[in-house]
Amino acid sequence: MKKPKFSLVDKNENFFKIIQQSDHQTLACWAKDCVEQVLPYFENQFPQDQRLRQALETLQTWITTGEFHMDIIRSASLASHAAARDVGEDTPARSAARAAGQAVATAHVPMHALAAANYACQAIHRASDAVQAEEAVKNERKWQYQQLLEMNQNKNSE
Repeated sequence: MKKPKFSLVDKNENFFKIIQQSDHQTLACWAKDCVEQVLPYFENQFPQDQRLRQALETLQTWITTGEFHMDIIRSASLASHAAARDVGEDTPARSAARAAGQAVATAHVPMHALAAANYACQAIHRASDAVQAEEAVKNERKWQYQQLLEMNQNKNSE
């Protein structure tokens, strides 16, 4: 059986609604969580390459301190995308690297969080066999939705 092409046709209007209702910091935390789900795909293949981990640390620093330095954010994002190019072929590792690059860019533009989540789904798709790929992506998207929903609920109860 041939694996279906990766597609993010998501008809869950609630998913996009919750993204739009989320604040900048919450989206950054969520993007980081999405990347951490797929980070092993990269780290298992390239254990010495710390660019993705450094990007997530850069994002965490912004989340914690609120201090924004465009040159630092841009460098971390570009380093992750360079790691993706270094991977070369379409693999889960490359998608994870792209996810990390988008996640750290969330510090600059909140909607990069959605791109990070989408690349995480793509990594899951690429890591799955033909029979399970669509279901695996569906489950990942469900987890992403629940994660963001809980983050928003926790933030609202503070």
